Amino acid sequence: MSTKQGGKAKPLKKPKSDKREYDEVDMANIQKKKEEEKALKELKAKAQQKGNFGGSGLKKSGKK
Repeated sequence: MSTKQGGKAKPLKKPKSDKREYDEVDMANIQKKKEEEKALKELKAKAQQKGNFGGSGLKKSGKK
């Protein structure tokens, strides 16, 4: 059986990147980002409980 190979064969998986060493500043930034995302998620949940805000947007009168 012959197979057609047009060009370079591509690897099936991307090689894993090495674990990165984080210093204190990086860890603080990562923690801060996680806290901000958590707060934003909580605010979104509260906003959904209250219902629609401002109705259905801008209303057009239909008159010309």
